[in-house]
Amino acid sequence: MFKFIRGKGHHVNVERQKLQKELFSYKEGRLISLCDDNSLHLWEINTSDGESYLTEVKSCSLEERLKISSCCLLSHGQNLLIGTEGGNIYLLDVKAFEMTEDIIYQDVIMQNVSDDYKLNPGAVEGIAESPSNPNLILIGYNRGLMVLWDLKVLAADKIYTGSQQLESVTWYRDGTKFMSTHNDGSYILWTTADSSKPCENPKTPYGPFPCKSMNNILWLSVKEEEDFIIFSGGMPRASYGDRHTVTIMKGDSHQVLDFTSNLVDFIAITDTSPDAVFDNPQSLLVLLEEELVVIDLETKGWPTFCLPYLSSLHTSAITCTHHCSSPQDLWDRIVAAGNKQIKHQYSTKDWPITGGKNLLEPPTEQELILTGHEDGTIRFWDASGVCLKHLYTLRTANLFEGEEHEASPVEEGEEWPPFRKIGNFDPYSDDPRLAVKKIVLCVLSGVLVVGGTAGQVIVFEIKDEPVEKEVEVFQVSIVEDRENFVWKGHDQLDIKGGQQKFEPGFQQVVIIQLKPPAGVTALQLHSDLGLVAAGTSHGLELFDYVQKQHVISMCTLNRNDLSAGDTSMTRRKSFKKSLRESFRRLRKRRFQEGKKDKTPPKSTSESQKDASTTGVEVQSLEDQSKPVEHQIDDTLGSVESAGKPIERQVEARAADDTLGSIVQCLYIAKSFIVSCVTTNLTLWAGTNVGTVYIFTITMPDTENRGSDAVNCRLVKEIQLKHRAPVVYIDIIDHNGYPLPDPLEVKKDLAKQPDFTGTHRVLICSEEQFKIFTLPSLKPYRKFKVTAHEGSHVRKVAMSKFTSVTDSSYSEYCIICLTNQGDISVYTVPDLRRQLVQSCMKKENISGISSLMCTKNGQCFFLHSPCEFSRFTLSTTSVTKVRCILELPEGARPTTETTPQEVDVTELSPVVEKDKIEGKEEKHDGVNDNGALSDEEKKDLDITVDSIKDHLVNLSVEGNSFISVELTHCSKSIKTQETSTTVTSEIINHATVQAE
Repeated sequence: MFKFIRGKGHHVNVERQKLQKELFSYKEGRLISLCDDNSLHLWEINTSDGESYLTEVKSCSLEERLKISSCCLLSHGQNLLIGTEGGNIYLLDVKAFEMTEDIIYQDVIMQNVSDDYKLNPGAVEGIAESPSNPNLILIGYNRGLMVLWDLKVLAADKIYTGSQQLESVTWYRDGTKFMSTHNDGSYILWTTADSSKPCENPKTPYGPFPCKSMNNILWLSVKEEEDFIIFSGGMPRASYGDRHTVTIMKGDSHQVLDFTSNLVDFIAITDTSPDAVFDNPQSLLVLLEEELVVIDLETKGWPTFCLPYLSSLHTSAITCTHHCSSPQDLWDRIVAAGNKQIKHQYSTKDWPITGGKNLLEPPTEQELILTGHEDGTIRFWDASGVCLKHLYTLRTANLFEGEEHEASPVEEGEEWPPFRKIGNFDPYSDDPRLAVKKIVLCVLSGVLVVGGTAGQVIVFEIKDEPVEKEVEVFQVSIVEDRENFVWKGHDQLDIKGGQQKFEPGFQQVVIIQLKPPAGVTALQLHSDLGLVAAGTSHGLELFDYVQKQHVISMCTLNRNDLSAGDTSMTRRKSFKKSLRESFRRLRKRRFQEGKKDKTPPKSTSESQKDASTTGVEVQSLEDQSKPVEHQIDDTLGSVESAGKPIERQVEARAADDTLGSIVQCLYIAKSFIVSCVTTNLTLWAGTNVGTVYIFTITMPDTENRGSDAVNCRLVKEIQLKHRAPVVYIDIIDHNGYPLPDPLEVKKDLAKQPDFTGTHRVLICSEEQFKIFTLPSLKPYRKFKVTAHEGSHVRKVAMSKFTSVTDSSYSEYCIICLTNQGDISVYTVPDLRRQLVQSCMKKENISGISSLMCTKNGQCFFLHSPCEFSRFTLSTTSVTKVRCILELPEGARPTTETTPQEVDVTELSPVVEKDKIEGKEEKHDGVNDNGALSDEEKKDLDITVDSIKDHLVNLSVEGNSFISVELTHCSKSIKTQETSTTVTSEIINHATVQAE
């Protein structure tokens, strides 16, 4: 975590040293970071080809025994004072980035201390440069000793002794006074003229009861007004010792900012003009572990600023995500609704932080990311650029009954200290049943469907005016045909009764309450026809939200399983049952192997007969006499001619799996399913045991849509051989293109679907991809991911890839993410693999489950609980970070040693039209998993070719990024330094850290 520091001689206390990195900034565009391994690193913001880049240029380390406890960058920016736990202070030459021989020894300082002070002063807790005299620095030691040290004569000017353990020190603007904070929650005012005693008695703002330590303090002067005193900590230990607070005091005004995450640091933006006599603070920046909060100190009441970037993504834990491209009219309505939500909540002043310039051109399309949260909220984010901006928040908890919290004395201002809740991060949820599990948004109709943990499915529609109405709810039972079924999970949420007021934005249309109230596992919306389908661990439901009527429900539970709990809420498993099943499978496998050895091989006709009777691959409810197994070798270039590849043995999963009833995916489309002449509207449902149910839907005429009922019936069923969970279903035409959304066709955003040729259905399970022809459901192509790669499919999406050389040529391909963190691209319908690349670590479970793919080949995933990483698989759809920081003249002195430049020629894109067609290239010295060969590892000489290979195969292990296209790359090698510097490296990926 980097921090920002502004102002002269800003010091760092021991609390902030617990972070991984510290950052110092001055007017030359350089940064110094302190890592937890006691190493210092020098960074530079350099400009090349009109763009700025942050590069590491030098580093140094102190001995392990010299643990750094505090730092102070002097105002001239040439030296860094480093305080250690041993009590000595070392001097770092920033320009050469080497430790000098000048050391302020603790023993030398102790020689000037009176004989009455016999204690070892301890670690250096704070170093602060005098604002009036840069030759004077104030040194604070752990056990209360403070020294005013003269750097010019290298001697102590004044000695101050405190009775309590020291935490930090700070100067007043004129340099004649300073404050010290202590571990008993007090602060003391001192003057430089009198070192014998404090000018005032110690003040404990929240005494007299024992208080926690006051960690840091700012003393800021204001013209013709009272001073600001801002400090962290100091709360009464017994009552509020666990609070994360920053106190602001100015005369009679007093507020205790109460945060929900640990405090990292805080600074004030003040008047830094050369002729300024007072600080005149404008705003206070508070950096927390989970968010950034900026307070306006010039406006009455000290309101906060609305963050234009660095918003906290995980104000409540993210439970699901959804990406879509929004038309301009819907975008404007969402932005307008969001602006009305935050009206009068934030400061009206301009954002106080200024910096570089964004060189990105305005986006050609507006991209939305929707995040569902544990507290039942859905947040809308602008993902059109390289940073996320919060647009709008939809709260579903307002629709349900909950615990009413009465106004506490703290809110009424009657209790001391005067707390004020601040910040958006809230890790606590009143009810886990409110958590959002699935989100589907139709951007063309403005209809949003949200599925929750307690079986609630809520349909919203965007409106521009407020309305007051009663919430409509419909109860639907999925297990109605299971008379003896017993639900052992949580209860459903109670709906609020009576009239409710809905503000402009997404307003509730209807709530569908599924019974039993298990978490929603799949969701599908057909807004053109007004249908919504939802799946749970017990079955599925199709609902008509136009007439607000139930259409059909189907229970997928095994009839022998008459009791079930919510698997999404309870994950405990019986150890005895699991062990018993393991032994049974082991005995069964041994028995089958022994029987197989004694049984003579069957003929081909007998094998086909067995396959058709068991129906382990495909079953049709209309015609089960047809052969169902058509073995078609998977195609990977010219592998067919080389014979069938070696496959891993993948054992079929147990049919009586208790989780087999979970509906994993739903799909609604119009295609050939009954005959090859007429088309039908179909509903496809894939379960956790590899079963796919196919329904036909009959819609009434347009004139009778509001009165006649929608009919639906089950017509066919597919059973995959290994009973692997079905994760994705899509129908493609004879050209390999997926069927467009009906509303896209109506609004001339897509061509009419092609019904002239053969349609095929793509069914992706965790173990294989398989394509069937329609309506016969005969296998057409198959690729066994688990048998060939030894991994399981976690996410699948269909994206469009456009050629670099010919923009009129494009193909649709499958994007697949496995449980190993590898992402791959396959052609449709041939299922030829075009690309495989390591995307993220396999331990990043949340990142794998949160992957979102756009329609043009870009992807997002949660790199951590609070940040998205973005990458592209297409060379024609790239989002780059392009910015510039204008440095003052002379910021880069020409006297510095210029590193030797090694130019690398422009590299061709990795994914092009030839790549899409299956012509995969391999680079020398690189094996299949993207690592260098043993021969390359032995060669330690840095050459142009080795750098080129390294850049092409760069997979950024630390940040789990993908770099598919690299353009205009060059390396700058410092032969005399231990570190290698990249001076210009444009990588087509962007890190979206809630910025």
